[in-house]
Amino acid sequence: MDFTIKQGFDIALAGKPSTDIVDIAPSATVTTFPLEFEGMKQRLKVREGDVVQRGSELMEDKADPAYKLRAPAGGTVIEIVRGARRFVERIVVAVDAAPEPERFQAFGADAMASLDRNVILDQLCTTGFLSFIRQRPFSHMADRTLSPNAIFVNAMNTGPFRADAETVVADDPIAFQAGLDLLTCLTDGAVHLCMGENAGTVLKAAARVTLHKFSGPHPAGNTSVHISRVDPMSPPDIVWTVKAVDLVLVGRLFLDGVLPESRIVSFGGADVKPEAQHHVRLWMGGELSPLLAEALCEGEHRVIAGDVLSGDVIAEDSHLRFHQSAITVIPADKERYFMGWTMPGFRQMSFSRLFASTWLPGKRDWKLGTNMHGEERALVLTGHYDKVMPLNIMVDFLIRAVMAGDTDEAIAHGILETDPEDFALCDVICPSKVEVQAIIRDGLRQIEKEGI
Repeated sequence: MDFTIKQGFDIALAGKPSTDIVDIAPSATVTTFPLEFEGMKQRLKVREGDVVQRGSELMEDKADPAYKLRAPAGGTVIEIVRGARRFVERIVVAVDAAPEPERFQAFGADAMASLDRNVILDQLCTTGFLSFIRQRPFSHMADRTLSPNAIFVNAMNTGPFRADAETVVADDPIAFQAGLDLLTCLTDGAVHLCMGENAGTVLKAAARVTLHKFSGPHPAGNTSVHISRVDPMSPPDIVWTVKAVDLVLVGRLFLDGVLPESRIVSFGGADVKPEAQHHVRLWMGGELSPLLAEALCEGEHRVIAGDVLSGDVIAEDSHLRFHQSAITVIPADKERYFMGWTMPGFRQMSFSRLFASTWLPGKRDWKLGTNMHGEERALVLTGHYDKVMPLNIMVDFLIRAVMAGDTDEAIAHGILETDPEDFALCDVICPSKVEVQAIIRDGLRQIEKEGI
């Protein structure tokens, strides 16, 4: 089916990565970040100085010992860093090519669609790859004891600058189809593959799934929008979701029987040199500093793991996260503009069309930085949020309910149908500079803790 989304807003950022894929040299160290796996009760299984293989067990979940975190490469554990309350923040391994990777079950491509559900879930759990599959409501890791009503695969890219699904899938179409076949074994319902209107031949050729095309401005590519149009949720429905770029890794794991050594991520942003704006193949957990050292423009930067709307700020000497499929670098803009709101604004982006730039002909890419052009102030009802929210939600009233701690009203306003990323544009256009995503995230956590 074809769907056209009208509400939303495309932010034309400078520095869009090309679809070319460039291989980056192997990394000297790899790092695992256990805090990425929210809710995991950590039980460390290695010590500094231990020699591990690619796929060796680093940590398990005390609440569910079958769930493991595995080493992304073989070598020697050289550093285990703890943070608040003694939680392990990162495990660093010095890479050595000598150790053979640990082996898991491998299956032929023809066998994927007929595998036993428990076999699939056990392998996803013991490798940590189950965290690629998210469960709605609350968008946490899928509960393998439950059977979802449907599974949604997101193969769209409307947010700047997420990894291009068509580029990643076309690099390994066999693994992608294998991943789709595995998903069909995990639900009695349908597996929905959602793609853009200009999707390529690889996505269109996907078998044994239901295809849907979406067009329109961001957030037309968000999974919440897809669910609302294709198969709306209502309590007590459970829906699983997965990104197409992650599903390629899942398929490759089952085909080869070893953890994938690398993944493809997009690399772009206004502070990335034009010749370096492309997709790159990086080691899982690999160093980012060799890539960033030669690719960034002069000046102070902000490096983001993910896209500019929902990503996390990281250091330039950090490593690739497990769930990370994009690296975005923007200027750390600290410049202050005297009476900036009174100026015509020929070089400033505006959603509300207050600046002269919105009335000039032609399209342009904006070199936006970190400057918020103001500070947080009192929240007022403007109706602006609803202009970029394609879901049937009155955002102003939902935010007020969450801030007031009224979980019943928040549920009545549809918070369970959403994910924090659905409110990223609300953050961008908010005249009060309120962090709407953080508010929604706290509201979902409170509801999950209290129970529906």
